[in-house]
Amino acid sequence: MSIASLPRVHVIVLGGTITMMPEPQGGIVPALDGAMLIAAVPRLADIAVITVETPFLVPGASLSFAQLRQVSQRVAAAIASGAQGVVVVQGTDTIDETAFLLGLAHAADAPLVVTGAMRGAAAPGADGPANLLAAISVAAAETARGLGALVVLNDEIHAAALVEKSHKGLPSAFTSPSAGPLGAVIEERVRILLRPQRPEALGAMPMLARVAMLKPGLGDDGDLIGAAAALGYAGLVIEGMGAGHVPAALLAALEALPATLPVVLASRVPAGPVFETTYGFAGSERDLIARGLIPAGLLSAPKARLLLAFLVAQGRDRAAIADIFHSYA
Repeated sequence: MSIASLPRVHVIVLGGTITMMPEPQGGIVPALDGAMLIAAVPRLADIAVITVETPFLVPGASLSFAQLRQVSQRVAAAIASGAQGVVVVQGTDTIDETAFLLGLAHAADAPLVVTGAMRGAAAPGADGPANLLAAISVAAAETARGLGALVVLNDEIHAAALVEKSHKGLPSAFTSPSAGPLGAVIEERVRILLRPQRPEALGAMPMLARVAMLKPGLGDDGDLIGAAAALGYAGLVIEGMGAGHVPAALLAALEALPATLPVVLASRVPAGPVFETTYGFAGSERDLIARGLIPAGLLSAPKARLLLAFLVAQGRDRAAIADIFHSYA
């Protein structure tokens, strides 16, 4: 295939383990920019015409909302200028969150793929080059169009709304507990096996609102719920237990929240949606929904927090927020 007939893929490198090299004092730190990463995988030249930028190099855990808003704008600009797909390269600590957040603003059919690595660039068996090759292959593939934001690592293709980091160190760390991967890259061919319903994009990413996320445990008294409201948060996500339950001792604190403060109910259990109609005891999902909490559907608590922060920043009312969360049920 001639260069003129290859798709164009734009790569935005933000840092993370894939860019990290050892330093004399010990440990690995971000060191490689986008051009260096691309140059290390010559096979990429046969897949796409690649443009690359490195706006910053930071660990995944230190990415800010302001930086991700800038990345979202860069993604849109790249597609508007003719890129057939975009790859964002970052640290794996937050790939499950950032891919979902970027996807909320991504309306184009062009694939938006987020990737990284579990091993540093100098480590034996470094997975960065293979992940970059697979991610760019997906971003360039016609079959990946219209799927929204995707996460590609270990040759597996995951929907951003469903993927979670499930292991601290293995290259196979990323899984989609509720559904499994959408496909895989096998023999250098992008194979899409599942095409889930894609929620509508919400528009350009705003400056996100402050939303608290609380994870009550056994014997919790709910004091932190009141503290979140007192600190001026604009929304709250409760990461409940099981199918969407909390200790009954939390109910008084929830009832004391302002009526204008949207509260979303998620679960710490990775797979399956929050229930809505099964249990009826105090603190059950039926009880909490009757008190005004909004079920998060299949979304994890961190993703529910991002969606709520996005919607509150857009000025959506509770009914509109509930409708959009329902699309993830």
